[in-house]
Amino acid sequence: MIFLATMPEGEECIGLKEIAVAINSPEAFTAKILQTLVREHLLESIKGPNGGFRISESGKKVSLHRVVEVVDGDSIFTGCALGLQECSEKRPCAVHHKFKAIRDHLTGMMMTTTLEDMAKGIRQGVSYLKY
Repeated sequence: MIFLATMPEGEECIGLKEIAVAINSPEAFTAKILQTLVREHLLESIKGPNGGFRISESGKKVSLHRVVEVVDGDSIFTGCALGLQECSEKRPCAVHHKFKAIRDHLTGMMMTTTLEDMAKGIRQGVSYLKY
C-alpha cells in the first residue's frame, strides 16, 4: 500500500507483476494481499489492458493500524509477546506488563499515522522506503 500511495496523483494503475517486483514479494502472495485490500475497499482493481491496482479514496486516508488489521489481523495489538495463549492481565506472562506499554504506544502511533502521512514523507525525501 505504501508503494502505491507514493505514486504521483493521476498515475495510471500499476499491474500485479510490477508491484511484486517493486516490493520484492512473490507474485502469488502479493496477489492475495492486494485482493484482500480490494475487498476492504482500500485499493481499487481496474480490469483491462491498462488495468491494475491503485489506492482508493478511502485508502488514502486509512490509518496504518487498519492496514495491518486487514492484512495480518489484530494479534500484534492484542497478542502475547511470547506467543502464549493464556496471557492476560489476570494471568500475565513474564514480559506482559513491559510489553503492554510498548504495544499501547505502537497502537497509538499506528492509529494516528495515515498511509498518506507516510507517502508524503517519502515523496518529499524526508523518509524513504526501499522497494
